[in-house]
This record gives sequence, C-alpha cells and structure tokens, in this order.
Amino acid sequence: MAPILSVDRVTKYFAGLAALKEVSFDVEQGGICGLIGPNGAGKTTLLSIIAGSLRPNSGAVIFQGRVLGGTKSFEAAQAGIVRTHQIPKPFRGLSVLANVEVGMRFGRSQRSAGDTHEAQRILEWVGIAHLAQAAAGRLSVGDQKRLELARALAAGPSLLLCDEVCSGLTESETMSVLRLLREIRKAGTTILYVEHNLGAIMSVCDHVIVMNYGQKLAEGSPEAMQKDPSVIEAYIGTTAGT
Repeated sequence: MAPILSVDRVTKYFAGLAALKEVSFDVEQGGICGLIGPNGAGKTTLLSIIAGSLRPNSGAVIFQGRVLGGTKSFEAAQAGIVRTHQIPKPFRGLSVLANVEVGMRFGRSQRSAGDTHEAQRILEWVGIAHLAQAAAGRLSVGDQKRLELARALAAGPSLLLCDEVCSGLTESETMSVLRLLREIRKAGTTILYVEHNLGAIMSVCDHVIVMNYGQKLAEGSPEAMQKDPSVIEAYIGTTAGT
C-alpha cells in the first residue's frame, strides 16, 4: 500500500538559516507515526509545512499521491490534513459547541455549522460534552487540548497532525488523551504525532522519526529508537554507554 504522506527532501530557510534540511520520510496509512527531537529540531516547522501554512524553499509534500502547494492551510484541510496546535487556539468568546461547529465548515465534507448533533457526538467522543455551552476561553488546559482535538476531528481528517497534545497535562490526563488517539486511529484516521513526552510517544506510536538540527537523524520502531546511540546522544548530550 502506498504511504498516505510522503515528505520528499523538504528544506526551509528563515533569514538565511536552515530550519529544515533535505528531510524525507513516509507515513503509512492507518498508523500513529511519532515525530520527536530536541527543542529547535524543526518539528513544528515541518508540521506547518505539511499543514499548508508554510511553503518549503525546496522539496515536496505528497499526500495521497497529490503534491500539495503549501501556502493555504484551508486547502490542506479540504484535502484531508488537519492539525492541532501546541498552544490551543480556540475562539475564546464562543462556546465549546460553537467551536466544534466552526471546525465542521473547513474540512473535506464542509458540513453545515448548524449540525449540532454531529458536533455534540464529537464532544462526547473526546470527553467534554458536559462543557458544550461553556465559553472556550474558560476551559482548563487539559480541556482546551481536548477541544483542539474535537475541532480537528470535526473537519473529518484522513491525516491528523497532533502537536504536543499532552504537554502541560497531568499523568492521568495524558493517559486519557493517549487512549483517545488510539481510538481515533482505530476509527480510520492516520496520525502524525509530535511530542516531547517520550513515554507517550513510545507507548502509542507504531513508527518513530527522530529529528535533530533540522535533519532526520533516525527512524524505526519505538523499541529501536530507544536503543539507538545517536538518538540517546541527541537527547541527553552524551554518547550512549559513557
């Protein structure tokens, strides 16, 4: 089966500095692929390019056999790629339910924002249906993370880009979100998951890609990446075994 996503030699410069250099990898359909690396490795920049909000200087992003243009995020969403943000960005003055209804307008199906039943179903799925009428700006950090996922799911993605959905959460909140990611994958959505929490990545991902200094350092199974000397060195700054 052809990969759902191929990143082909993607390079991105900011003010003459390379944030990404010749990054290539595939994401297989139906799995959860982890994308990890130290701060400044280029993970969020790469996610933004895949999501269509940044254009690479060179290279290509190929989604379901189609080369994406890379300047209009709504076009990526309509193609089936939707992202969450590391820092949640809800419409703070709108209710939780209204936030999800807005998300329904920008995905593949572009469903009506008046489809309250479907929006409520999504809120029940992510565990915040009881907050449907609350103002989004008043939610706790954990509930705002769930709302980010709900808004993304409302767009009906084939590929969900998750940017540190567990950062700032308690251990119990993290375990709950990881269970939700497994359910989303089981329901048919492929996930590319950026996260600093290595325990979360290793427990939920089928495949892991490691980045460092804007380049792909290694990739493989979670077990192999935990034992890879170059990955260990990138994270703790010493050579494995010393």
